[in-house]
This record gives sequence, structure tokens and C-alpha cells, in this order.
Amino acid sequence: MAPLDYRGRRLSPMSSIMIVAGEASGDLHGAGLCAALRALAPGTRIFGMGGARMRDAGAELLADVSRRAVVGGTEVVSSVPGFYRVYRRLRAALERERPAVLVLIDFPEFNLRLAGAARRAGVPVVYFIPPQIWAWRGGRIETIRRRVSLVLAVFPFERTLYADAGVAVEFVGHPVVDALASAPSRAASRRALAVEERELVIGLLPGSRHGEAVQMVPLMAAAAGALLARWPNTRFVLGQAATLDDDVVQRTVAAVPSIRVVRDAAHAVIRAADLVLVASGTATLEAALLGTPMIVCYRVSRLSELLARLLIRVPWINLVNLTLGRSAVPELRLRHELTVERLADEARRLLESTAARDAQRAAFTELGEQLGAPGVGMRAARLILGGGLRPPSSSEGASTAPSETSPRTDCGGKAAARTSSSLVWRL
Repeated sequence: MAPLDYRGRRLSPMSSIMIVAGEASGDLHGAGLCAALRALAPGTRIFGMGGARMRDAGAELLADVSRRAVVGGTEVVSSVPGFYRVYRRLRAALERERPAVLVLIDFPEFNLRLAGAARRAGVPVVYFIPPQIWAWRGGRIETIRRRVSLVLAVFPFERTLYADAGVAVEFVGHPVVDALASAPSRAASRRALAVEERELVIGLLPGSRHGEAVQMVPLMAAAAGALLARWPNTRFVLGQAATLDDDVVQRTVAAVPSIRVVRDAAHAVIRAADLVLVASGTATLEAALLGTPMIVCYRVSRLSELLARLLIRVPWINLVNLTLGRSAVPELRLRHELTVERLADEARRLLESTAARDAQRAAFTELGEQLGAPGVGMRAARLILGGGLRPPSSSEGASTAPSETSPRTDCGGKAAARTSSSLVWRL
């Protein structure tokens, strides 16, 4: 008997599903979705773009994202030729294969363009982890409304924003909740990293993109050197993402022998650490849900920073503060803010204040209550397989009311705390 969706209806048989994820976090969440889809529909072919995790979960990769992630606005320019070649390859596969549905994961500059190709090909489009229209470029909501059949929102406040704009939307929860289900305990992480329980450990997470790591690794290494003057026995562990080349990290940290580099073990680094210095991104949610106090860092080129000041309409960039609607964790993102001295000072403040660390952990508990229950990938898969999806060309302007039976969390006005509606739609 065919499996059922969350409303108790039989899932639709699908010959193929195309999934496109553009960077390391998308590959991680795409892998969870692939696993759920294969569990519910084992005969369905899954293909598209992703990384090693999606491949291991059973996806046939037409393009590998491992070396393609970039950061910022102007940094993208140098990558345009490579991205365009990949886009043409995926567009050709989309038109040739005509999958039952195209699933897009984050990566909006690339994926919204591909959604346009799907619309012309008559292929339904589901957007899992949709563009952050509440933070910047709110005008893209019209493009999403024209090109996307269903948005699977991962933050509770997104549901209202998309529904009010006439976009079919369901809140499924954030996939990082599922990704952390297998995270090791603090004790197991410390054993794996050969760290004693009483040792002070500071984790360094410089991000998964080459562009951000080039900026962040030297800053974090220098801050580690400054902190050693106050706590000489501190153990520093840098979590190197699988997408980063060794020379990007090793060349820089060689000057600070106290920094140990471990590859593709971010969850163990977070669990083992008493504090993490973390590049803004999905890792901030991971650190929060694993209960580790943090300082969020981010740096882009001067021109990208100037563009961000003009376009971004929210007071923070990290997902913890944005979701909670307040400054729960310190964030250093402007060039005059993110200095070695300021980063080391913020770390000292947290390490010397039990109250400050406890305040962060209390906020993390609140965050966990908002991001949905485990089973995000399975809920998303059931919606994708549930049938009734129409190509964007035939559903333009349609609005689907949120289901009363889908997982929900009342955002309680927090979207307004992030940005007013006039700001959301002004671009």
C-alpha cells in the first residue's frame, strides 16, 4: 500500500524529482530530504546539484557544489562563468527529463533563474529554505509568486509573509533540527578531539565558503593568539568544512600552534567547545540548538558591505537574532566592528561572565521551541509527494491558505520586530 501524506492521503507516484542545492548547508539539508523521499518513494529517481552528502543519500549529481560557494555581492562576479555553465547543464536536464517536480534549496540568485526555466517547461517548483525576503530584496516576492508552486518555510514568521503575498506556503520547520539528531554528546566530542573535561575549549568555525574563510581564518587565528595571553592553556579547535581546500586554513593557522584543525566535524567542535567564534550562517543555528555560547562574525569586501548597507533592512544578519527578534548573541559584521581586538574582547567578556553565557542558553531554548519538531525532512517529503502541485505558469497569482494540520508556530509579532511591512516590500 502506498504511504500517506500528513493529511492521510496516498502519496503520488513520481518517476523523477530534481533537487538543486548550491552550497554546503544546502547539501546537508538536501541529503535529509533525499533520504526522506527515498524512504517514502524508493522507486523515484532523484537527480540535480548538490555535494557528497546528497550523493551518499542517493541523488545522482549533475553538478557538484563543493568548490562553487561564494560569499557577498561583488565576490559573485568572478564566479559567473562557472555558474552559468552549470545553469545551462541543469536547464538542459530539466527540459529533457521533465521531472515531476523541481525542488530548490536556498541559493536564490541561481535557483530563481532555474525556477523560470521550470515554469517555461511546465514543471512544478517547490522552494525548500526559501529566499530571505524579510532581510533584503523583498521585491523578489513577485518573482517567487510567478515561478514557485509551493514554498516550504523553515522559520515560523515566513509563513505569514509569503501567505500575505499570495504565495502557497507551508511551515515545515528548520532542517537543522533533523541534522542535529545525530550530533555527538559533549563528553563524546571531547573524547574524539582528545580534550580533557576540565580544559577550556574555544571552537573556531570560519564558514564553508572559500571567500568567507579567506577573510575569517586569519581574524580568528589572531584572536586566538590574543586570548592565549589571558588563558595560556586554552585549546582551540577549528572546524574545517569539507568544501574548503586545506591550504586556505593550514597556511594561516600554522602561526598559532595551539589551534588544532579538524575536517568536517563541526558538530563535535560545537559540542566540545565552551565558546565558539562562528561565521554567520547555518552554523549559528547549530551552535544555538546544541547550547554553545557564541560570537557571530562576518566580513565581505568593502563594496559588498556598502551594497549591504543600502539593501539590507534588518538590524542583524545572524539567524539566531533574526528568528528571536532581538540581540541574543553578539554580532560583529561591519569592518570597523570586526577587528582582532574587538573579537578577543567579546570572547573575554563571555568567558568571564557566567550570567552572559546563561542568558544566551536561555535564548537558545526559546529558539528551539520556534524551529519546529524533528521530522522536518519527512514533512517536506510528504508535501512534495502529496500531489496537487501545479506548474507555476498555471498557478500564477494563486494563494493557498496554510493547512490547519501542518506544523505551526505562532510568530507572535516577531516578524514585525525584525522588519516592518513597509520595509519588506519597499524594494
